[in-house]
Amino acid sequence: MNTLPIRKPMRLKYYDYSQEGCYFITICTKNKQMLFGNIIDGEMRLNEYGRIAKNEIIKTKEIRKNVIIPHFIVMPNHIHFIVELAEDVGTYRIHQKSPSEWDRITHMENSGVCNTPLQSPSQTVGAIVRGYKGAVSRQIGFPVWQGNYRDHIIRREKSYLKIAEYIDNNPLKWELDCHNPTHPKYNDWIVE
Repeated sequence: MNTLPIRKPMRLKYYDYSQEGCYFITICTKNKQMLFGNIIDGEMRLNEYGRIAKNEIIKTKEIRKNVIIPHFIVMPNHIHFIVELAEDVGTYRIHQKSPSEWDRITHMENSGVCNTPLQSPSQTVGAIVRGYKGAVSRQIGFPVWQGNYRDHIIRREKSYLKIAEYIDNNPLKWELDCHNPTHPKYNDWIVE
């Protein structure tokens, strides 16, 4: 008899996560351990592990030519970032989009990976997250992350700006953060 809980898929079914666009990503540490430092006076103070997590997000955008990471924050037990996938680096910036480009993103066909041209898996959001998580864990020397991550496909400029502000202000609002062990919804984000 199977006693494990049935998990619902975290990714949007049939969505092509290799296509040009913007994605809000949240990755939590395993069991939400406070590994990366502390919030002091509304500012994130990184420890050695936190500096590794920060340096690897910077490396991610340097080694993947189609990836732009305009906003990120390393928190005590999680990381938030926006990843922009572009066809040609430097030509795709969320804040430079015309209304017709936003409309195209909003109404794009969710054809799925099976209906797209063959592409290197390294170009998908999942591959970017896996590469990042693996690099951080290898440098730290033990498994750091929960098995999954959360993503949100950003389809509107208003949403992008709200998420960017949330990321930038996350340390200031730590007491309200659901990842904070003192928050009532703290356990809702533990994903095995």
